[in-house]
Amino acid sequence: MTKFMLKRTILLLFIISLLPACQTMDPYTGDQKVRKSVKYGAAAAIVCGLIGATNDSKHARNAALGCGAIGAGIGAYMDHQETELRRELEGTGVRVIRDGDQIHLVLPGNITFNSNEYSIKSNFYPVLNSVAKVLYKYKDTELDIVGHTDSVGSVEYNQRLSNNRAASVRHYLTSRDVNPYRLKSFGEGEARPIANNETAAGREQNRRVELYIVAKGQH
Repeated sequence: MTKFMLKRTILLLFIISLLPACQTMDPYTGDQKVRKSVKYGAAAAIVCGLIGATNDSKHARNAALGCGAIGAGIGAYMDHQETELRRELEGTGVRVIRDGDQIHLVLPGNITFNSNEYSIKSNFYPVLNSVAKVLYKYKDTELDIVGHTDSVGSVEYNQRLSNNRAASVRHYLTSRDVNPYRLKSFGEGEARPIANNETAAGREQNRRVELYIVAKGQH
């Protein structure tokens, strides 16, 4: 066995040995399965490793190095993006929530918009600039921008307001060079409260815009 074949064999065995530890249980079927991010990352790592292991030329080594971000997998890509978002948004009032391979940003309406308006407050622009800065860097992600309201006012009015607030955030992010094809915006009106609409504090929490950030193709 040549040294290149030995490298390939060791790499394959290493990747395969990691997969059982990265399994999750399907709550509907009870079956064990490997998370998509792990599976795709492992496959990419195998491909990248083989590029470098099958040929000892300088070109092959450079190609393997260029595969580094791919080989890291979706999970690692989102980890780095989450870290940068938390650093940029610390102390701004924007909540950063990690849910598997999805990053969820909650922009409270009281710091983003005036009451019953959908024009973004001027003092919130620097915060959205920070969001746009990270989104621009991590181009292999897509975003849903979702507007929400409290239950004050008619259902129809709240639906329009939530649509317009989400659209305002989308428009601003595109003005900061985030590709519009990565962004979808829509409103859900008063349909998805996260707090009690019977209290002022609860209504304040319900007036919000949320960004759901996922890797391309993971919707």
